[in-house]
Parts: sequence; structure tokens; C-alpha cells
Amino acid sequence: MEKIRCQWCEKDDLYRKYHDEEWGRPVYDDPTIFEFLVLESFQAGLSWYTILSKRENFRKAFDDFDYKKIALYNEEKIEELMNDPGIIRNRLKIKATVTNSQKFQEVQKEFGSFSVYIWDFVGGKPTDHQPHALSDVPATTEISDTLAKDLKKRGFKFMGSTVVYAHMQATGMVNDHIESCFIRK
Repeated sequence: MEKIRCQWCEKDDLYRKYHDEEWGRPVYDDPTIFEFLVLESFQAGLSWYTILSKRENFRKAFDDFDYKKIALYNEEKIEELMNDPGIIRNRLKIKATVTNSQKFQEVQKEFGSFSVYIWDFVGGKPTDHQPHALSDVPATTEISDTLAKDLKKRGFKFMGSTVVYAHMQATGMVNDHIESCFIRK
């Protein structure tokens, strides 16, 4: 019997694997949350597939998404990244990643972990929207609006409501698997 999945992931095996093994699964560890913040910020204006297909290149280029190392990147490292054809070479997004890694650590100091901070926006557990079809899945919500505003106030870059909502979906803060998707069962 063939698995029924959310329609967006049926492009190829890369998308299916991501959908089946990661998307919408609750993530509470700071390193993985940070990885998705980086990837989602680079996705702004692009397709998620583009980012997903370059994920391993991003991992290598950004020191395995080690936010402590990224926080110390200097202009020389930024230029090195600008010359890396394996990633999205957008200077503003690269610089935002450096800034965001610094802000990420500030939030950790304030709340004990970034996970505690971000999950508080949904009461510590996933919000289940129970969409019947892909057309029922929103691009933003009041919660993503509020979270994006708070991140911006804290100095984060490239964290608008749409990017934040995509992050919430990716890290399982919201469950937007469609009703017929096998993951729901």
C-alpha cells in the first residue's frame, strides 16, 4: 500500500525523506533549532527545495551550524562564504546569520535555552491545525506574527512572519500535515 503524504513533498526522494523523517516533528534541542533558523532565513524569497538541496553544503560552510563559532565570523570568513558556490551567496543573509547566532546566545542566557523561549509561544507543545488540504495551511498566523516581532525586537534579521511560520512547521511547533498524510496516523 502506497503512503499518502502531504502533496508538497512529492517532487522527489529528497523532499519525501525530509517530510517523512523531519518536517513537523517537534524539535527541542538548541543546535537543531538554530540550524533551521539559518536554513529558513536563507530560504526567504526562494524555494525550500533550493535550500534543502544545498543543506549539506550549508552544514559544511557554516561549521556544522555551530552558533558559537558563527557568532565570531569576521569579514574574511564572510568573503569566503560569498565565494562558496555550494550555498546561497547573499551577503545580507550571511551577515544576518552571524548576527542571529549572537542574538541566539543572548536569548539562551536570558531563558536558559532558546528552546524554552521559542516553545513558550505555543505553550510548550505543538499546535495542531488539522488541515484537510494544502490550501488550508496558512503562510502566517497570529503566533508567527508575534514571534517574528519579538525576534526583530531582539535584533534578529530575516525573521519575518512567513519565515518564522515555516520554522514553526519545520520544527514541529505546529502540525500542518494534512488529514490524509500517513504521519498523522
